[in-house]
Amino acid sequence: MASCVNTLATKVAAGQLCKAFGIKFNTNPQVVQLAKNAGFDSLFIDLEHSTLSIDDVSQLSVAGLLTGITPFVRVPHQCGNGFVQRVLDGGAMGVIFPHIHSSRKYPRIPAPWLRSLIPRSLEDAKAAVSISKYPPAGCRSMTGQLPVFSLKTTPQDRVIDESNTSASSVILMIETKDAVENVDEIAAVEGVDVLLVGSNDLAIELGVPGGFQTPTFRSALESVSKACRRHGKTMGLAGIYDNYEIQNWAINTLHVRYMLCAIDSSLIASGATRCIAALPNVEKSGRG
Repeated sequence: MASCVNTLATKVAAGQLCKAFGIKFNTNPQVVQLAKNAGFDSLFIDLEHSTLSIDDVSQLSVAGLLTGITPFVRVPHQCGNGFVQRVLDGGAMGVIFPHIHSSRKYPRIPAPWLRSLIPRSLEDAKAAVSISKYPPAGCRSMTGQLPVFSLKTTPQDRVIDESNTSASSVILMIETKDAVENVDEIAAVEGVDVLLVGSNDLAIELGVPGGFQTPTFRSALESVSKACRRHGKTMGLAGIYDNYEIQNWAINTLHVRYMLCAIDSSLIASGATRCIAALPNVEKSGRG
């Protein structure tokens, strides 16, 4: 088998929560060990909102493989087949695709002014699966010495079977009105593993920025949950941290089984703030 077990698959199969640690600032692979020590199950390596390079991502992914914490990578919106190929060849065991809109197939309309009237990212869900999987499930190109197989020469039929089955998770972000409206058909796409709610962008699109407790936002999450359960997909949640009430509702009512629990930059910022806030008390207690 591939050199790292896909903890998303094993956790979900056991009815447990797969806890993801986000990386957008730190390029030192030792941060992966710290995440593992803390009890995280997977990495959420962010290429959408960071300046990380492909090489940075590969080093972090390989560290995840060696440490036993499954590396997933969020790619930039509409980055294309070639970019996703490099992320997977670099060691990622799955790809997180932002700003999914639909899975519909629209007729080809050559006129630019007519094309502009069609919703963006046509067939987003199907395209995400296709560029993540080897034929016949998709169109990913074959190469040798892959990190998920410890850089060992591996028979192509084994690479195809094991990669398509457990080393190329497809995680689609639901963070637009279009996605919520089309969530049932998105969830029905074969090869999709997770529908991950991008809470901040979705709340903004719904007209309730930061309004995670509003009926509008909660209703959207309920729609995603129902679609996931109807089609046997995993529901994920990102963007809501340090809010036990919402997390409890998401896990125990909506059956969320994949959660982005923390981002390295946020942990540094909050830890630094707590450190400085505590200093006046230390200085006061030390007087006399």
